[in-house]
Amino acid sequence: MLGEGGFGRVFKGVLNDGTPVAIKKLSSGGHQGDKEFLVEVEMLSRLHHRNLVKLVGYYSSRDSSQNLLCYELVSNGSLEAWLHGPSGANCPLDWDTRMKIALDAARGLAYLHEDSQPCVIHRDFKASNILLENNFHAKVSDFGLAKLAPEGRANYLSTRVMGTFGYVAPEYAMTGHLLVKSDVYSYGVVLLELLTGRKPVDMSWPSGQENLVTWARPILRDKDRLEELADPRLAGKYPKDDFLRVCTIAAACVASEASQRPTMGEVVQSLKMVQRSSEHQASMLTTSTRPNLKQSSTTYESDCSSSMFSSGPFSGLSLFDNDNISRTGVVSEDLHEGR
Repeated sequence: MLGEGGFGRVFKGVLNDGTPVAIKKLSSGGHQGDKEFLVEVEMLSRLHHRNLVKLVGYYSSRDSSQNLLCYELVSNGSLEAWLHGPSGANCPLDWDTRMKIALDAARGLAYLHEDSQPCVIHRDFKASNILLENNFHAKVSDFGLAKLAPEGRANYLSTRVMGTFGYVAPEYAMTGHLLVKSDVYSYGVVLLELLTGRKPVDMSWPSGQENLVTWARPILRDKDRLEELADPRLAGKYPKDDFLRVCTIAAACVASEASQRPTMGEVVQSLKMVQRSSEHQASMLTTSTRPNLKQSSTTYESDCSSSMFSSGPFSGLSLFDNDNISRTGVVSEDLHEGR
């Protein structure tokens, strides 16, 4: 058995051709359980992206009330296990690995929101639903609660509040109005987990610090305090400027007002700019330590006086005021890659 949750159990299996797979055996949940099974089959049958877990097949029997889902095996566990379980305690994730996971997960959500037709709202995005390959590339999983986004003039769905405490956006929790931006909030919580190493809700912390977003918000507003957020297991081994930039992205994602949050496409572009900045600084450092080599002919034009965010309190804030990183180059490269 690979794992167990409210949905049922997950087992490891092998197909006739020797391909290892994960078999999810859904617990008998009556009408609701059957509905979630059908939603997941329907969603994953038409959603195809490198950062989404692939559905291989399914089995359903009304006679025995048995529903089985067969997925590709993503063998390195969940992000939750690596951040909050024994895996992470023995071998903490380093900064670069955390940023790789953050970008992959953002790409998966951006595909659901912006590239699938019609748009899909995941509704249960969280660290335990981000599965990791052996090279720590990430795939978003578990679409049992997913909803098709409304089309036309309506920008929200009125639906029973579902999801996981600590990840649910405030407007959804309070009104039952589900928005595409509700997923963005959940992503922001996961990004804060990657930055801090904390769980979304942890009652072992002192009063006022139990909820991750509530604790982090005032610190995110003070540039001089941002390093208080850093996971102690990083041991200070992260680029300070990049940490500040990712904090800015996280703060925008968990904004109280949904309209002030960025789109997931904007988050992907911003994280790619952080990645490009880090690579550029590393190459410059290498060049400076090897003075006999000619400088690379690659040029980086400064086109970063404007923010990647089109709305909200961070729309006028540049993440890259002092870096010669080409925003145009990042965007065009990303389109070429298909995110």
